[in-house]
Amino acid sequence: QVQLVQSGGGSVQAGGTLTLSCAASGSTESWYYMGWFREVPGKAREGVAAIAKRGDTFYGDSVKGRFTISRDDANNTLYLQMNNLKPEDAAMYYCAAATRALPMNWIFERGGYGMDYWGKGTLVTISS
Repeated sequence: QVQLVQSGGGSVQAGGTLTLSCAASGSTESWYYMGWFREVPGKAREGVAAIAKRGDTFYGDSVKGRFTISRDDANNTLYLQMNNLKPEDAAMYYCAAATRALPMNWIFERGGYGMDYWGKGTLVTISS
């Protein structure tokens, strides 16, 4: 069992920077990917970024070049640094972990279907 506890988030002006954190506990050795997804009411959940256990990273097209996913293995913590934030980045952001080696682009296309564990979400709001 994996528990994911999120922190960070909040409100920032457009063009600003925000960093999200996700502390994993439990059987972290079992995960294959960890990633971030976001959701806006009325829209499908969207894949933002993911990192494989061996370090490969994967980004959604809308955040490439602006967001960076990273992890601190010593502290079992996942991060998402979000630079140059835009109003359309406002959403509830979820941390998630996958224990199966499914293709990440497949998971992204399905809004996170295939991820096995989820954090409770953290809200990011952008003011213009």
